[in-house]
Amino acid sequence: MLETLFNPRSIAVIGASNEPKKVGYAILNNIKRFSYAGAVYPVNPKAGDILGLQATQSVANLPDGVDLAVIAIPAPHVPAALRDCVEKGISSAVIISAGFKEAGSQGIALEEELKAIIREGKIRVLGPNCLGIINTANSLNATFAAGMLPKGRLSFFSQSGALGIAILDWAIGNRIGFSKFISLGNKADLNETDFIEYFINDPETDVILGYIEDVAQGRRFLETAKRASKIKPIILVKSGGTQAGARAASSHTGALAGSETAFTAAFRQTGIIRAEGIEDLFETAKAFYSGRLPEGNNLIIVTNAGGPGIIAADSAEKLGINLPQLSRETVATLASLLPRTASLYNPIDIIGDATSERYSTVLRHAVNDAMADGFLIILTPQAMVDVENTARVVIDAFRSTDKPFITSFMGEERVRPSIEMLKAAAIPHFSYPEPAVRAFRKLHDYRVWKCTEEEPHKAMDADRESVSRIIREAREKGVFQFSEDGSRDILSCYGFTFPKKRLSTSPAGAADAATDIGFPVVMKISSPDILHKTDIGGVRLGVASRKEAKDAFLEITLNAQKFMPTAFINGVTVYETAPRGKEVILGVTFDRTFGHMIMFGLGGIYVEILKDVSFRILPVTASDASAMMREIRTFPLLEGARGERPVDLEAITAAILRLSALCADFPVIRELDINPLVVSERGGLALDSRIIVSR
Repeated sequence: MLETLFNPRSIAVIGASNEPKKVGYAILNNIKRFSYAGAVYPVNPKAGDILGLQATQSVANLPDGVDLAVIAIPAPHVPAALRDCVEKGISSAVIISAGFKEAGSQGIALEEELKAIIREGKIRVLGPNCLGIINTANSLNATFAAGMLPKGRLSFFSQSGALGIAILDWAIGNRIGFSKFISLGNKADLNETDFIEYFINDPETDVILGYIEDVAQGRRFLETAKRASKIKPIILVKSGGTQAGARAASSHTGALAGSETAFTAAFRQTGIIRAEGIEDLFETAKAFYSGRLPEGNNLIIVTNAGGPGIIAADSAEKLGINLPQLSRETVATLASLLPRTASLYNPIDIIGDATSERYSTVLRHAVNDAMADGFLIILTPQAMVDVENTARVVIDAFRSTDKPFITSFMGEERVRPSIEMLKAAAIPHFSYPEPAVRAFRKLHDYRVWKCTEEEPHKAMDADRESVSRIIREAREKGVFQFSEDGSRDILSCYGFTFPKKRLSTSPAGAADAATDIGFPVVMKISSPDILHKTDIGGVRLGVASRKEAKDAFLEITLNAQKFMPTAFINGVTVYETAPRGKEVILGVTFDRTFGHMIMFGLGGIYVEILKDVSFRILPVTASDASAMMREIRTFPLLEGARGERPVDLEAITAAILRLSALCADFPVIRELDINPLVVSERGGLALDSRIIVSR
């Protein structure tokens, strides 16, 4: 359906003008001056000659078979123009006009009218409030930007038109080649997911780039991006995700989650490479120019300057990149050919008087070494260095292998011609060693993602019928929060285990319950209105006698009445003491874009202080669960530190998968906490939990 947007046989410019300061003039002028080969029809009520083309007064007067309409007229007139396009059989439209949802209530109503026309007319629309589109393959520039992008293999979409103009100018100035450029605008119809899907099979696109502020169809975006990133790298900048926009939440998980958290998890799970800004976006894109990916994580650094080589090595170590020594045979050969003062270890320092021949010697013998997965070639333009010949040497070595090369010819004036040569040969170049090393890391990470087979989601045994009944009956009574008892009943149906417990309504009853369960015990206030029991003094640990049990009952109930006088109190629940282990937290919250997210981290009272947690979008796999555990900074504590025994990591994985299955089966759940889950050497025990369901 997007073929007529990018490759129209003919275009109508609705709002074309002879006045140079009008958008309709700029768009028509760009279509003409950059030699678009199809037919172009200006549409203007005054008709006449516009930029040498005979205009028609209305869409109805256009010849049949027009593929694309570019609309640049005042917003109130756009719906009528779009209806005319539908009646004329035009299949695609770009609405440049502003004044829609970004302009207040009247604009919102206009945009809703557009959406209705789009749905009924089955026309595909880009915009409104956008810059337009460019396709360098057929010289189509349907924008009001000042210039035309160089041809290349990058395709870029932007949610910001102003940023899009700046990027266009930057790309032209730096001669960065593009295939397609799309300004998304308000996304009344076409959005980022539509274009990612199109680029999967676009033969003119090798790398997909984008700037987004939000995502229109979260689940579809996840599925499409995951499929696309297995074929082509996707590099995105995402803005507007700070905690300032996070909503208030009732659970630990909800409080720690936010838009930024959700997008980070979504990108990680779909293989999207996240750029930290516009500069990083194009720096990262450079890494993929050649289309080569390393087989492994071994980088060989070749330099004629010790300092930059050391900087590169430091960066590599921080990023977890291996810097292996070449094989004995290769080292022996290089030792016989290079000066004694050269360093044959990695980085390979061929010292400051290195000529292009010395670079050639190293690369010729190292390029096929089994220890090398990729090369970083650093050059500083010292007096004896023939910079352009060195560039030619690097290009020759690059063409002799399928391993990725990254270069950093440092400086400006003397290295500029050689950098252009490297760019022309599709060798990624960076001004400094640090971004060059980061680029190799991104190539390696993408290779790992691309080669990792998708893990199937396992079915989970559970008593779904009981959970359905519990939730249904509670909602019928107007109950939407399950404190410990209700959530315990639900979670038990999905395989979670809990300590023995008994509810007591008097000091003597608490003492009897503690005696039956066995000292020491734990005692907690039981109330559907009190979610954070510790905060109000509603918990006592290590109760070791009947007297202590009676005293604890009185203390806990008095605290509850003092701090929450309106809360309904069931009594005090007495629990068996959990075995020794590590406390972790598991939680679920609901993100408005992507749906349910699951959280894992260190548990107990420390989760809000340390905020050492990881998130994933549901559903998750066992590999996802394992990765979540290893992402937190305190993971070594779970593996066993200072002689401690490791906890049962498989039990944590199983618990994460059970929560994933529960929320997949019952999406009505909006927030859920298990805090803490005590994990010992074998198994885990949930001590406290709560669930909130949708109203």
